[in-house]
Amino acid sequence: MNAVHAAASGGAHPYDCIFIDGLEVFATHGVYPEENALGQKFVISLRLYTHTRAAGQTDDLGRSIDYGAVCAFVERFAREHTFKLIERLAEEVAAEVLAEYPLVERIGVRVEKPWAPIGLPLKTVGVEIERP
Repeated sequence: MNAVHAAASGGAHPYDCIFIDGLEVFATHGVYPEENALGQKFVISLRLYTHTRAAGQTDDLGRSIDYGAVCAFVERFAREHTFKLIERLAEEVAAEVLAEYPLVERIGVRVEKPWAPIGLPLKTVGVEIERP
């Protein structure tokens, strides 16, 4: 359900949404020591729920969320920390973005692990969360 539909239908959050899809990060998260030592690709997608009307009316980035800055922030955070579970990575990314960017009212985070060491062919595994 998109933000516009949620607002029109009385949904959970009547916000606009700035989205970042498929940010590729090479990091060292995982349960196995090899994952922590060698690293692997993670794909992070974000939904930043906010109000964009003021930015849209004024054409002023200062009244919106700089998605380029958010990408750099998330990439740096994911690289500089190590967690065993992608669930933890998603929770920490959500908390850090909410703390760093006060215009983000709610966040959706999707973390995918396309090179998950499970020994079977697959496109990706992942987790998706949404936090206020």
